[in-house]
Amino acid sequence: MQGRRGGCNGLCLFVLVAVLLRCWVALGQGVVHHHQQQQQNQPRLAADLRWKPAVATWYGDPEGDGSTGGACGYGSMVDVKPLRARVGAVSPLLFRNGEGCGACYKLRCLDRSICSRRAVTIIVTDECPGCPSGQFDLSGAAFGRMAIAGEGGQLRDRGQLQVLYRRTPCKYPGKTIAFHVNEGSTDFWLSLLVEFEDGDGDIGSMHIRQAGATEWLEMNHLWGANWNIIGGPLKGPFSVKLTTLRAERTLSARDVIPRNWTPKATYTSRLNFIH
Repeated sequence: MQGRRGGCNGLCLFVLVAVLLRCWVALGQGVVHHHQQQQQNQPRLAADLRWKPAVATWYGDPEGDGSTGGACGYGSMVDVKPLRARVGAVSPLLFRNGEGCGACYKLRCLDRSICSRRAVTIIVTDECPGCPSGQFDLSGAAFGRMAIAGEGGQLRDRGQLQVLYRRTPCKYPGKTIAFHVNEGSTDFWLSLLVEFEDGDGDIGSMHIRQAGATEWLEMNHLWGANWNIIGGPLKGPFSVKLTTLRAERTLSARDVIPRNWTPKATYTSRLNFIH
């Protein structure tokens, strides 16, 4: 009896170990798969948590919002919230021929004697053609926001600051993506300016779909944050599909531009990349 019990224990132990080993392997695979899914679902901006050294300068009026419009084409939007006091021009490397328009960065000043400990967020609205890759040329208002209370003027007197920067998701509370129909647009040449895109902030590709159609037509990157399409006659209402440059997230706004659209009008969607 003891021999049989011993033999049974050995066999049972072998089976038990085998079962546990298979469960452990399966569990490990499940954990890896789950981790991979989490990585795929996380915004790629998470990889930009590392701060990098840079130099910050400023341009325009001391309390101003940089140059009106800038190389992204946002026009008078730079003078009002949510862009006001958050305007920044970046080097050609970050500007990316206009595809970097709308991207957001956090800047943190390293001089604790005059700078606030909090980081400030700037939005790319302009290009600094002669700036090296590690330079941000801010509006006077944005530059002054890095100072401790009441020291904005003295901070601007420095002219140049050593800072740290990193990419950060754009956030426009209460705003949804809007499309401004640029002046000069016709039924044969349609140009759109994209506004208030949360998350990546920048646009990598843009497509449009005409009334009653199933095919998405690719738009061309014109300049800055402006896109266009040539064809026609183009018939609204138009649906617009955006794909972000960095994380390649896609959003489609159905019939966002009405049939009787007009140049210089802005049409607001109900959607944004961050809910």
